[in-house]
Amino acid sequence: MKQPNIILIICDQMRGDALGADGNRHIQTPNLDFLASRGTRFSHAYSAVPSCIPTRAALWTGQSQWHTGVLGMGRGQGPIPDDFPHTLAGELTKGGYRTHLVGKGHFNPQRAAMGFESMELDESGRMPDSNHRTWFAKNAPDGVTPDDHGVAFNSWHARPWHTEERLHPTYWTMTRALEFFKSHDQERPAFLNISFARPHSPYVPPEYYFEMYDRANLPAPHMGEWSEMHDDPGTAVDPNAWRGKMTSDQIRRARAGYYGEISFIDMQIGRLINWMQRERAEQFSNTWFLFTSDHGDMQGDHNLWRKTYAYEGSARVPFLVVPPTSLRGSQRPSADEVVELRDIMPTLLDAAGLSIPGSVDGRSVLPLLTGPTPDWREYIHGEHCTCYSEEQEMQYVTDGKRKFIWLPRIGREQFFDLERDPGETCDLIDDPAAQDEIHKWRGYLVRELADRDCGWVKNGRPFCPGDDPLVSPFKDTRWQGRSR
Repeated sequence: MKQPNIILIICDQMRGDALGADGNRHIQTPNLDFLASRGTRFSHAYSAVPSCIPTRAALWTGQSQWHTGVLGMGRGQGPIPDDFPHTLAGELTKGGYRTHLVGKGHFNPQRAAMGFESMELDESGRMPDSNHRTWFAKNAPDGVTPDDHGVAFNSWHARPWHTEERLHPTYWTMTRALEFFKSHDQERPAFLNISFARPHSPYVPPEYYFEMYDRANLPAPHMGEWSEMHDDPGTAVDPNAWRGKMTSDQIRRARAGYYGEISFIDMQIGRLINWMQRERAEQFSNTWFLFTSDHGDMQGDHNLWRKTYAYEGSARVPFLVVPPTSLRGSQRPSADEVVELRDIMPTLLDAAGLSIPGSVDGRSVLPLLTGPTPDWREYIHGEHCTCYSEEQEMQYVTDGKRKFIWLPRIGREQFFDLERDPGETCDLIDDPAAQDEIHKWRGYLVRELADRDCGWVKNGRPFCPGDDPLVSPFKDTRWQGRSR
């Protein structure tokens, strides 16, 4: 049997609950729900460092954030290094795959190969000469640019896309992905990364998809008593505000744009599925699909916007693994083991029948498709350095059922029972009945920080030693890994 094709679809900033298959009855994602029905949905999938650069460093290397050396987007950190000893695309290329990326890479420099043989980029406003922007300039009406909608790159504002649907970067990304497959030599297995730059703001889906939700009954944001700490009127007036209490109409409109972007992405995935089933049926039946996002978007939950937070809206992501038709059988519809984006590289190398380098910290999730694995990890450790404000620098540990959060710069802890309170509205940190569990979960974080030997543990508790940022020793020196 030929080596399978692999299609990795990544969205930028899509929350784990923004999916019909996750139980969201307000959003329309029929094509993703179809993929979920053919594979396994991981209900407790997380981004350990929930912002674009650190997440993608972990995804492409299979390493923890400590080993990639990128602990966030902010103080003391840097871009994604381009000299890792092993990357997912690089290993697949060496293994005989034709590797291609379409959409967002966010590499440094922008056209760093990261192991890919070729790429066609949409880097939004970061790259004026990206493939999409160059194509847009040739195909749009005279004088029209991709930014004429007037919504800023990190804004919570929303409106319909200002020109033709075919010019939208989401449409372009899938069109180029289809062109890759149309010209691909089918004798060689393909690894295609379709990397959408949405639903990251600006929330500007085509008009049809905006109107799907503009007058719909959308879910209200999650709020608890503790959410008042982010009711900051001075910040809220900023179109790019990271926090602040907005009106219900403002939140609903932002969510209409956000959901519209996701439904538009879903329809583009439908284009891919329909074309492959019609024109490449044999290829489709021998293809692994993995769908995920780099992190979520708070969308007004707890008076917060964007990402970098430990809370579910920011840190939990969709994670679907769909095997080829020939391997389908006793797959679990859903799995509740906690997984992280570092698990993607070993999973897809395992699917390709290739060895996993010793530099990889993640684990293949393929055994979990058919049943529980007794020695699976107990929890995921996540963090993010100071980015928007010192108040939101965080460390967290979770298994998707409980979550302990530490905000080191303001000396605050939080604890949530996610089974009873998935919206994290009730902070149990002072609940006498929860103290034994809190002690256990605080101990997990202490163990992670103590293993780093970085001075962030004192008297058996998490400890912030001063104003200096936490910096990994692997920020400028690549970790080579361990022998397996």
